[in-house]
Formats: sequence, C-alpha cells, structure tokens
Amino acid sequence: MLGHSLFRARPTIAAYCNAKTRRVPTGVAGAIDLDDEPAVAALFARVTPSLIVQCAGVCDVESCEQTPEFAWRVNVEAMQILLRHAPVASRIIYLSSDHVFSGDGGPYDERTPTDPLSVYGQTRVAAEQLMLARPNTLVVRSGPWIGPSASGRNGHLDWLRYRHARGLPMTVVADEARSAVWAEQAAERVWRLAASPITGLRHLATSAIGRPELAAYLDRRFAIGARITLQHRRDRNAPHPGRIELRTIFQDEYATALAPVVS
Repeated sequence: MLGHSLFRARPTIAAYCNAKTRRVPTGVAGAIDLDDEPAVAALFARVTPSLIVQCAGVCDVESCEQTPEFAWRVNVEAMQILLRHAPVASRIIYLSSDHVFSGDGGPYDERTPTDPLSVYGQTRVAAEQLMLARPNTLVVRSGPWIGPSASGRNGHLDWLRYRHARGLPMTVVADEARSAVWAEQAAERVWRLAASPITGLRHLATSAIGRPELAAYLDRRFAIGARITLQHRRDRNAPHPGRIELRTIFQDEYATALAPVVS
C-alpha cells in the first residue's frame, strides 16, 4: 500500500517488489525478497542508491499472531540483511506503523514509550531500533494510508470495494481509532522528508478517527454500498489497538499535521 502510493507519486524511481507474493507491476524495476540475503547482496552489488525507502513487510495482524516466526523473519531479520548490505552512504527512510503503541493511552508523540499489543507491533519496534542505530536514517510512523492499492484489495478503501464486489462480510473494530491519512498527502510528506537532512524519528500527525466512522465515510464518498458489521477488540482473534492519535513534538515545515480523512 505504502510502496504503491510512493511509486505513484514518483514514477521515475527504481522500485522493487516481492515477486513471490505478486506479479511485478508495469514500471517496477524488478523483484527482490528482502529475507533472501544473496539476492539483497547481489542487488546492492549492481546498484548504489543515494536513497532507500523501505516500506516492505507483513502487516496483517492476525497472520503475524498465527505465524510469529514468519513475521519476525520478514519484518526484523530482513531489515538486518538490508542494513548489512545497503551502501554506507545511502540515506534510508524506514516506514513504520502506529501499531508500536497499544492505543490504551495517548495521544502519542515521538517521545512516548512504545507498548505494542501484537506480534506485528513488536516486530515494528524491533525493526525501528535497528534503523535508529544507523546514521543518516529516518523512521517515519503513521496510521493507515487511505487510497488505491496495487492489488485492488489491500488498505481500508480497496478492502471495502473488494469484499463488497464479492459479497464477502466486512467487519471492522468498533472500539479502534487511528490517525488515518490520505495516501497522496502522506506520500508527498515522505518524499519531502526523504529529501531533507532529518534523521531519527518522525510522526505523520493528524487527528484520530474511529474505524466505524472511517468505513462509513469511505462507503458514502466512493458509493461502495458496503454492509458493515462491528466487533469489539475483546472479541477479535488477534490483539487490536484502541485509540492511537499521532502527534509530533516538532514544529518545522515537515511537521504540519496532515489533513484528516474525515473532516
């Protein structure tokens, strides 16, 4: 979802995706599996990028709970491989998630201690720590990006469209709220941050919106016709966060709050 949005915003970049899980889209430079160390080493033997934007990973919360070893291999061990072979001079932007927080406190800024509820959140925290230990590297946290996906079924918007078109049930978490952002705006902010000298940790800040309100708004705006049911966090098969509103301690031109999806 994130990589697709970033590529749409800058279609001249050299983009890579995992060909084991999808067909390589038109315009994408090639395939790479980040937990295949010989392949990663070979890639960086061929190219020496000045900038690497890392947005790959497994982010399905239930899948991570069911197969934690897979989640750690993809989200953490693959980042160790990337860092071993990425050119020392390359700037790295690592796109992380608000799942590093439980949602049982907040609002959350860059100084707030992480307290993930899920395996997925734990892998994000571990990967962040690896990235933050490297010079010339920036970790960017955000809530869900709202926009079209490469597969046509990922992300909040395409998930609603895909499941409605096939008559599949659509259940959202009644007591979850996140700082959702429009994908186009988030991508532009990330590219601006990438072009800056900023390192460390930054949040893409905006107000939080409940998952039911977000789903209902997207259903109306895009005339999907979805029939949405609600389920509480306590009844889910995997741990879901509560209310995560991302804020930032910074006040520069890169810290302006993004427009909320629902205003």
